[in-house]
Amino acid sequence: MSIQVTEIGKIHTPYKQKFAIPRQPGLVPSALGKVVFNSDFSDPNYLRGIEEFSHLWLLFHFHQTAEKGHSPLVRPPRLGGNTKQGVFATRSTFRPNNIGMSVVELVDWQHKNKQLSLTVRGMDLLDGTPIIDIKPYIPYADKIDNAIGGFAHQAPKLMEVDFTYDAAKQLLNANVQSVNLTTLITEVLSQDPRPAYQSTENPDKQYGMTLYNFNIQWRVVENKNIVFSVEKIN
Repeated sequence: MSIQVTEIGKIHTPYKQKFAIPRQPGLVPSALGKVVFNSDFSDPNYLRGIEEFSHLWLLFHFHQTAEKGHSPLVRPPRLGGNTKQGVFATRSTFRPNNIGMSVVELVDWQHKNKQLSLTVRGMDLLDGTPIIDIKPYIPYADKIDNAIGGFAHQAPKLMEVDFTYDAAKQLLNANVQSVNLTTLITEVLSQDPRPAYQSTENPDKQYGMTLYNFNIQWRVVENKNIVFSVEKIN
């Protein structure tokens, strides 16, 4: 049986590429995103009463991996990228129906010039990800105190992040509205976004990511992320 799903809008986030996106929601609380609803869903009645909830579930489409297919077995990063696990026992982006879900904090919503939008915090979504549904987070039902999280039962250890003098100077000149770019970079890099197969330290290797319109480059030295460049992309 074939089921049709309609995109209700897209989310705009700081994450311009898959690399360095947090592997789970809520790990980078300073990241702000905005769901912009399509014209067919621009009626503000769609969001009536939503301000009564502090958090929301976003259901979305893994649009960049949809055409790459899926496999019954995947290699979760938390298991070092070598151990295989059933796709339905993971949150892999390569899924039969390419549907994901993330819990986010609600900041506010707005209806202006016939455009409906919803601002959220702590998402783990690529910029431009299609949103297919939104549901309120219900604490008594969605939070299970004695739940067991398998191979991801505990949060990963955080890495220390530091900035060189030049990078700190560049950050002083950075202008990102409503966002502390230093905090955002620190929260993202503390999660160690490197692929599991590259986690072996190599002080000569450089890494890069794009947040908003900034290219951030860093190295890993003595298990610490050292940011040495924060350049604005024209």
